[in-house]
Amino acid sequence: MRTNAVQFNTEPNWSSLGDTPGEGVQACKSGDFPVIRLSRMTDYGVVVMSQMSHHDGTLTAPELAQATGLPVPTVSKLLKQLAKSGLVESHRGVHGGYSMARDLDDINAMEIIEALDGPVALTDCVDGAEDLCNVQSLCPMRGGWDKVNRAVRKALTEVSLAELCPPRVFLDPLDPSIARPAKKRAAQ
Repeated sequence: MRTNAVQFNTEPNWSSLGDTPGEGVQACKSGDFPVIRLSRMTDYGVVVMSQMSHHDGTLTAPELAQATGLPVPTVSKLLKQLAKSGLVESHRGVHGGYSMARDLDDINAMEIIEALDGPVALTDCVDGAEDLCNVQSLCPMRGGWDKVNRAVRKALTEVSLAELCPPRVFLDPLDPSIARPAKKRAAQ
C-alpha cells in the first residue's frame, strides 16, 4: 500500500527522504521548525519533464538521463509512472521514446505529486488519505485537518509546471538532432 504523498512527522531530527514512490512529501526538522518537503522522485520528475519541454519530438530514458545527470533506471521508472498518469506519452518502436502529453501550462504540481507519490494528505484522517487512523472515532481533531488539506491541495493545483520550470538548460543540453519528431496521433 502506498503511503500518502504528504506526511507530517513530529519526531525530532527526522530527516530521511527516500527516492522511491510512496515515501512522498515528508516533514523534516530544519532547525526548530518542521517543514514539509517533496520526495526526491517528485523533484526528479519535475527535472525530467522540464528537460523534455525544451525539445520537440521524442526522447529516450538514456537521453534524458544524460541531459539531467540522473541515473537511467531512475529516469526509466519516472517516465513509466508519468506515462501511466497521462503526463507524458510513450511511443514504441525504433524511433520510440517519450514526449510531453500536454503543454506545461496544462500540468500542475498536484498532478505530478499524485502521479509519483500518491494522494496528498496531511494526516491519515483527511479526505484523500489511503490509510485509516486507528483513533479517528475518538479524536477531537476529526475532520479539522480537512480545511488545511484542501488549502494545500488547492495551492498545489494552482502552480503549473511552466511556473516550476525556468527556461534554462541542464548539465549537458541534448543535441537537437537527437530528438526525433513525435508520431502523429491517428484521427479519432
